[in-house]
Amino acid sequence: MTHTTSTSTTASTTRSEDSAPTSAVELVIGGMTCASCATRIEKKLNKIDGVTATVNYSTEKAKVTFPDTVTAADLVATVEKTGYTAELPPEPDPAGDGDGAPYVEVDPTAALRQRLLVSVLLAVPVVAMAMVPAWQFRYWQWASLVLAAPVVVWGGLPFHRAAWTNLRHGQTTMDTLVSVGTIAAFGWSLYALFLGTAGEPGMTHPFSFTIERTDGAGNIYLEAAAGVTAFLLAGRYAEARAKRRSGAALRALLEMGAKEVSVLRGEGAAATEVRVPVSELVVGTRFVVRPGEKIATDGEVEDGTSAVDASMVTGESVPVEVGPGSRVVGATVNAGGRLVVRATRVGADTQLAQMARLVEDAQNGKAQVQRLADRVSGVFVPVVIALAVATLGFWVGAGGGWTAAFTAAVAVLIIACPCALGLATPTALMVGTGRGAQLGILIKGPEVLESTRRVDTVVLDKTGTVTTGRMTLDEVVPAAGEDAAEVLRLAGALEDASEHPVARAVAAAAREALDQAGTLPGVEDFANEQGLGVRGQVEGRVVLVGRPRLLADWSVTVPDELTAAMASAQSRGATAVVVAWDGRARGVVTVADTVKDGSAEAVAELRRLGLTPVLLTGDNEGAARHVAGLVGIDDVHAEVLPQDKVDVVKALQDRGRVVAMVGDGVNDAAALAQADLGLAMGTGTDVAIEASDLTLVRGDLRVAADAIRLARRTLSTIRGNLFWAFAYNVAAIPLAAAGLLSPMLAGGAMALSSVFVVTNSLRLRTFR
Repeated sequence: MTHTTSTSTTASTTRSEDSAPTSAVELVIGGMTCASCATRIEKKLNKIDGVTATVNYSTEKAKVTFPDTVTAADLVATVEKTGYTAELPPEPDPAGDGDGAPYVEVDPTAALRQRLLVSVLLAVPVVAMAMVPAWQFRYWQWASLVLAAPVVVWGGLPFHRAAWTNLRHGQTTMDTLVSVGTIAAFGWSLYALFLGTAGEPGMTHPFSFTIERTDGAGNIYLEAAAGVTAFLLAGRYAEARAKRRSGAALRALLEMGAKEVSVLRGEGAAATEVRVPVSELVVGTRFVVRPGEKIATDGEVEDGTSAVDASMVTGESVPVEVGPGSRVVGATVNAGGRLVVRATRVGADTQLAQMARLVEDAQNGKAQVQRLADRVSGVFVPVVIALAVATLGFWVGAGGGWTAAFTAAVAVLIIACPCALGLATPTALMVGTGRGAQLGILIKGPEVLESTRRVDTVVLDKTGTVTTGRMTLDEVVPAAGEDAAEVLRLAGALEDASEHPVARAVAAAAREALDQAGTLPGVEDFANEQGLGVRGQVEGRVVLVGRPRLLADWSVTVPDELTAAMASAQSRGATAVVVAWDGRARGVVTVADTVKDGSAEAVAELRRLGLTPVLLTGDNEGAARHVAGLVGIDDVHAEVLPQDKVDVVKALQDRGRVVAMVGDGVNDAAALAQADLGLAMGTGTDVAIEASDLTLVRGDLRVAADAIRLARRTLSTIRGNLFWAFAYNVAAIPLAAAGLLSPMLAGGAMALSSVFVVTNSLRLRTFR
């Protein structure tokens, strides 16, 4: 099912004080294969009068502002004349497209995956027959031609098309190397089969590593043409999947919001609830949020009190108590009582939408690292082609004959065919990421590796990263003469009837303390005193658990030692409640977010790697300083909102720091995207994981140091692979040009270089 949009729905119009009105549009660009493609499109668009464009290769989008004299259709036409495709993006429609059928997003990598699978199935037998003489039956060479032709022509079409586009603009890239090399190997094979002696029945094709002067008319190189195409398609597919994931953060973020909401129609006792899609909300609409539901949009509480889990926005581990007049944020979770909220911001104005824009802006602003092979090939490819032409001319001029001259020229092209270059990055990345997966580390792509080498500062989110992110029992402080176990038992019994997160932590600790010795006693006459605590009868005693104000309402005095215990707990970021029964305060129970096992060890290991740790949290100053002291961090930024987290990362970058960010929540997503290297805890939200560069599956901070070491080791292996691949070309091309390498020997040497690259990459399996 298609999903269309018009220009008017995608473009926005603004007017500056000193200029004509301008419109802004975001185009989806197709056909880019490297960073130079994005640069070329950007230059073409910016040549139009009044147009300002930025093209992002990673997200495959162009953000363009243009005057009234230019239309969106003009921009699309300009991109298409440059050799690429452009279209306006579809608008998200979570409710469907109006005919009852949900909108299903098309996977743009599906066509490439199909091309890869078909090419591999056809290329494998071609390579096998060429490598194993025993499998070379009477007409095997013609069977190889039938199998290899679709791979080279259809499978390699993306490379040939990109090479032609680059040629039209006077540019050369890795695509040019692939196209020229595979076409040369395939073209020579056609010549040898149809005009030479390679097509004769019973022809064999043994690999020979002796230098022979031959006209090459009896040799075919179909295995080189098909094998290189299949290998590089695999690398292109892996890259396409990595680029597609860059937009998944925004999709996951927007999907976190509520889809439906209960709207109040009418006033007072006559008001009725109507279930409607969130998209129908407007500013001023009153809606109901029941316990456990997501708040539909930003608003102000008009009626009811509750605890709201706002950790996705603020990062604060303790639920926020709200009541009439309190502001709430869309997509946060109501963890307590029933609320009536009046919408104050909807749609693109909500804090959730603003966070989505933060993630997108940070991703678009991150410099993309262009692969070393692409940069060098800009010079290497034209030099190789010039050498091949010069070789042809030299041998013809020297009287060597056209056959010998063409043989030497083809040998130059085949020896330069970038099989090893194409394998250098994907194989090391494949082995490195595979080993990382075994260790609980997911690396998203080669661009990630460049960042790890230069990182000197690591910013750590507190809640869920350094700490567990879950409320657990901190301590029980009994009043003089009271038993701590009894205080916890009765408090746990009463709190077991409540859904409040603090209550759940106390009840869980009480059940654990019983250790199968019994069950929590039952509760009668349970009541939730909104915003203050709970009360009820346990074993015939009236028990109160809550704030001192609740006890004051029941004329219960809190002794000084318990007041001091509460103040101490609050100073270190814990939440404290007073427990009383039979008219006396019996003790204080505190719950807190505890430091993960291994966090202190992880911080020490990060320091050994030369990184400076920084703690960043939306939690209060006391809690942040307490946790920082436990794990050994000196630099602390507390009470920081999501947009401020991005600002902290930017400030560090402005001071010349190369920043890694480790986080787990939605509130960390924009900062993860802004950082030079983003590491997400695998136990966190999908949004944080998608916005990051590395994912630590186990949620153990100690793995962060391993991730950085593995990424640096993988990058070092890739650089080594690229060096030796280029060195092989530099050393072998002169031999081919001198006529000392037959195309067969050139193909064998090319295969050996590939074996070396793969073997070097396999050493990553020993990473510890």
